[in-house]
Amino acid sequence: MRNVIIIGSGPAGYTAAIYLARAGNAPLLFEGLQPGGQLTTTTDVENFPGFPDGVGGPDLMEKMRQQAVRFGTECVPAAVTAVDFSHRPFRVTAGDRVEEAGAVIIATGATAKRLGLESERKLYGKGVSACATCDGFFFRNKDVAVVGGGDTAMEEAVFLTRFAKSVTIIHRRDELRASKFMQEKAKSNPKVRFLWNSVIEEVLGIEVGRVTGIRVKDIKAGTEQTVAMDGVFAAIGHEPNTELFRGQLDLDHQGYLIVRQHTFTSVDGVFACGDVQDPRYRQAISAAGSGCMAALDAQRHLAEQM
Repeated sequence: MRNVIIIGSGPAGYTAAIYLARAGNAPLLFEGLQPGGQLTTTTDVENFPGFPDGVGGPDLMEKMRQQAVRFGTECVPAAVTAVDFSHRPFRVTAGDRVEEAGAVIIATGATAKRLGLESERKLYGKGVSACATCDGFFFRNKDVAVVGGGDTAMEEAVFLTRFAKSVTIIHRRDELRASKFMQEKAKSNPKVRFLWNSVIEEVLGIEVGRVTGIRVKDIKAGTEQTVAMDGVFAAIGHEPNTELFRGQLDLDHQGYLIVRQHTFTSVDGVFACGDVQDPRYRQAISAAGSGCMAALDAQRHLAEQM
């Protein structure tokens, strides 16, 4: 039986592994289908401490992985397909492989909802983003679009006005879902304009490797127009990767894992860290910090069981 199994990689999972491995717990880490998590889809990361010249997202994740392995973490490039937290030891299944552990740390993260366009996929990290806080700096004096009509979209749009020359909010309806306060904050900003009843049909610029514009359709009139643009931010929400734990752990109304007393979930001995339990911050550094917390909580839990 393992001391600890970590489900999910990324800053949270790898940081938890580093702390547990250094403490002699030899954790087993299932990396999932996308080892390294969301950061592997980004190019430059400028706001992670310790890298004054920035660092590539995949490079940062590979460095974290190497550090975890160096101290004794066993990393398995496989996705967990089932868990059983109903009794101890906890059971974690990945395909034909079944492992048991005295504690489990969940770091499966959340997935940014995307527009579902092939052009969006090809230009992701090349002008297409889902995080203004992460990437806004790269769009200084540029024209950018934000897709969405909720509070997140308004927050992203207002934040981007610190850097961008203009911000166009594209919403498929003629009224916003955002709170009145956030609506007024966006509408009163001189850099913000709106395209109502509109959807993006295509992100342009694949041939040059960067966003150059968007093709937008007015869903009421049925007309289309091409708008020059340097960046596109999808702000239509995130989907926590928690389907695997539904019915076994407490989730909130959005599907995020509920943590009590720091990183403890509703099952004693199962811990959560990173974006899977964090709908608010969703930053690499906050995920890494909570990974450290989960590792320390799991370590203390194991000591109490002896």
